[in-house]
Amino acid sequence: MGFPSAYTEVMPPKFLINSLSLLRTFILNLLKFIGLSHILEPQICWPEPEPEFRPVSASIIQEMLPVMKFAEIATGSRQPEQCAVCLNEFRNHEEIRRLTNCRHIFHRVCVDRWMDHDQITCPLCRTPFVPDELMETFHEKLGAASSASAIPEFGGEFSVINSFL
Repeated sequence: MGFPSAYTEVMPPKFLINSLSLLRTFILNLLKFIGLSHILEPQICWPEPEPEFRPVSASIIQEMLPVMKFAEIATGSRQPEQCAVCLNEFRNHEEIRRLTNCRHIFHRVCVDRWMDHDQITCPLCRTPFVPDELMETFHEKLGAASSASAIPEFGGEFSVINSFL
């Protein structure tokens, strides 16, 4: 099959494509040099819909993991330049979470959204969010939150099934 031979005449020459790519790179670098690169990066914040069901484990883990500004950790050792979840570069004013077990960093909203999908491990290396020494505390909080949720057990006196019997 493939394309008919008549369409090859419509294809732009490689020279034109390469020239446009170089022109784009030149313009981007020029705008960065004169300090106007922000006009090319719109910062539109779309509201995130709240999940219908938020896992209790996510709330507990978010309480345990520290939130800080990227500028606080940017000085010193080599840090990643971009978030591995959204692939956007870190900026000094942005809130991040540094995972205590594996030391990976992510935008706070990115890793919180990951946790809202009932994930309890690092998106990169799958190391658990909660360190071993805090695991007992985590399970205690999780058990307390689960018992306080007042969800009737299957077959309990408030069960929908028992109302039909």
